[in-house]
Amino acid sequence: MNEIYDFLKAAGAYYLATVEGDQPHVRPFGTIDIFEGKLYIQTGLKKDVAQQMLKNPKVELCAFHEGKWIRVTAEAVYDPNTAAEAHMLDAHPELKAMYQPGDGNTAVFALCRGTATIASFTSAPETYTF
Repeated sequence: MNEIYDFLKAAGAYYLATVEGDQPHVRPFGTIDIFEGKLYIQTGLKKDVAQQMLKNPKVELCAFHEGKWIRVTAEAVYDPNTAAEAHMLDAHPELKAMYQPGDGNTAVFALCRGTATIASFTSAPETYTF
C-alpha cells in the first residue's frame, strides 16, 4: 500500500480512467491519501467523474516517474465519511478553497480490491494487491 501511495505522491499527477457506457474517459488527478489503511482519491460529487465511478466503480490509474510507471486497477468505493473527507483535505490543503467536509460536494473514494504494478524497461515489475 505504501509503495503505491509513495509512487503516486512522487509522480505528482496520475491519470484516472473511468467508463461511461462504452466510452472510456481519462483525466489528470493529483489527490491521493491513505486513511484507515486504504488508498483514497477525491473529487467533486457533482462532477462527471464522480457520477461515472458511482455507476461503474471499475477504474484504472496510471502515472510515470523517474523512468518507471505504475498501473493500478481497482474499484472506487464512495465513502461518505466526513472524517475521510477531512483527512484528504488536510493532506491536500490547496483544495480547501473549493471543498469542505460534509459540504455535499466533497467526495472521497476508497480504492478497493486492486492490483498495482510498478514497471520499467530496466527492472522486473513489482506487483502489489490490496
